[in-house]
Amino acid sequence: MNQRLQAPLSQLHESDAFARRHIGPSTPDETHMLRVIGLASRQALIEAVVPGNIVRQTPMDLPPAATEQDALQELKAIASRNRVFKSFIGQGYYGTHTPGVIQRNILENPAWYTAYTPYQAEISQGRLEALLNFQTLVCDLTAMPVANASMLDEATAAAEAMALARRSAGARSDVFLVHPDVHPQTLEVLRTRAEPMGWCVATPSDHATFLTALAQPHFGALVQYPSSTGAIYDWREAAAQSHAHQALLIAATDLLALTLLTPPGEWGADIVVGNSQRLGMPMGAGGPHAAFMACQDGLKRSLPGRLVGVSIDAQGAPALRLALQTREQHIRREKATSNICTAQVLPAVMASMYAVYHGPKGLRDIAQRIAQLTAALAQGLENLGFALRHSTAFDTVTVHAPDSALNIATRALLAGVNLRKVSESELGISLDETSTTADIALLLRLFGAEQPPIIDATTPSRIPAGLQRSSHFLSHPVFHSHHSETAMLRYIRSLSDKDLALDRCMIPLGSCTMKLNATSEMIPITWPEFAHIHPFAPADQQQGYAQLDQQLRDWLCTITGYAGVSLQPNAGSQGEYAGLLAIRAWHASRGQAQRTICLIPPVPTAPTLPAPRCAACKWWW
Repeated sequence: MNQRLQAPLSQLHESDAFARRHIGPSTPDETHMLRVIGLASRQALIEAVVPGNIVRQTPMDLPPAATEQDALQELKAIASRNRVFKSFIGQGYYGTHTPGVIQRNILENPAWYTAYTPYQAEISQGRLEALLNFQTLVCDLTAMPVANASMLDEATAAAEAMALARRSAGARSDVFLVHPDVHPQTLEVLRTRAEPMGWCVATPSDHATFLTALAQPHFGALVQYPSSTGAIYDWREAAAQSHAHQALLIAATDLLALTLLTPPGEWGADIVVGNSQRLGMPMGAGGPHAAFMACQDGLKRSLPGRLVGVSIDAQGAPALRLALQTREQHIRREKATSNICTAQVLPAVMASMYAVYHGPKGLRDIAQRIAQLTAALAQGLENLGFALRHSTAFDTVTVHAPDSALNIATRALLAGVNLRKVSESELGISLDETSTTADIALLLRLFGAEQPPIIDATTPSRIPAGLQRSSHFLSHPVFHSHHSETAMLRYIRSLSDKDLALDRCMIPLGSCTMKLNATSEMIPITWPEFAHIHPFAPADQQQGYAQLDQQLRDWLCTITGYAGVSLQPNAGSQGEYAGLLAIRAWHASRGQAQRTICLIPPVPTAPTLPAPRCAACKWWW
């Protein structure tokens, strides 16, 4: 037994319990490993392998270790500094109901949140099936023939789509057209990604000017469908215009809206991107959420990310694998089309299970209810004398209130409601799965309704007749077979039984997986004070998040010795890219923009692996 565990309780610090329970090697294990390599202590190991001139000479200024209970209490106090308002901000983030069977059996289940990224297909058959369901969901709703198995977020997915268009389009132009009514955060990321590549992101001032600009040379164009402020445009002619210039049209869209709208694949889009957040994943102040990308068949070999395919194993039985895997960075290196790694697999699994649980009818019912409530809200606002920017709508209306926008927004905050401030004279309102007729009544009162408004939830939606979906979707049996909680529970369990995760054994690979997350770290993510915060809510509603952000950055600065740390990149690959851009910008600021060569050490030759020791899973330990 670990000698430390034999000490009297009075000599044990309570925080030692976390180390005892979460750091696998015991003192005898450590002693044995040191004996094998011929060293007497960990300190001796450090002195043997770390050059003396870079060894830290002073202790790190970090807070003392806390027990799991103390840490949770501190997190609860931090969470209480966030203020949970009812957010109608939209802009790509919406309230949603996470089905309990999915929250308990996937999000809170180590069989799912500790499983390795499915590069090892033979030990990831359950997770690969869930991701195949995600791909099917995206393909069906977008009406595109190919989709990948999730991406990091909608904005970076749009940037990846821009790069895909640049390397695949026949046009030689460096101009990328962006419709003025895309989500602002998407436009910012596009500009950041385009600048170092020498591409010009052109954003015409209004819709009519954008349509005119399509007649000029460009290699790609991005439109939002529905638009950020709620319009539902018919993009058929825009697609034809882009194709006439050998350019590609990219549609950023909403999966739930596509249960009611004509899908992009039916009106000529070449690439479709978006976010699956509103399919059961809480807002969480901005993430993590699984994005997606779908494309026409001719672009599939340049599509970034992973593609799950169905194959046949050595015994002739169906088996899942990663198709076109040579695209991956770790195999093709400089020829890779992507260095996306885990790519929000857990949120993608949740989104796919949300679709499996509700099925096509359930998803359409949710969307239809949102559209009807939005139509009722729009009618009520017009009855109050307000003009709306658009006559069409799925879940969002933008209200013209030149003399009262500020007062209305202030009244809303006092009532615990967040509205989107589109401009000095316009307010945006987006509804979602959690919206009710009581919410509509409250919103109309905020806009001046003196009498209790009558809400007709059967008001026809404002989706144009010519853009209403007529094609079927989600016809695969998996989306029709697990609609009771018991059936869903059994399906989730059957898939997890096909996976290897930390709930079964030690996982020897993958620094980027979630396998090291302790249970106490996973508990707070479902607390309302963390889960139900809109990323664009006012800063005074996110003081808890701000404290966590500052605390982590301070600790990382202490550990690394750097003056500042950015937490913005949401993947290791994105962090590496952000670092290169920072280096590039620093050189440019010193008048040395010509320094464009980055030296990378050679990759060591992989050692020969021992023969598998586990006959059951054919893996080595």
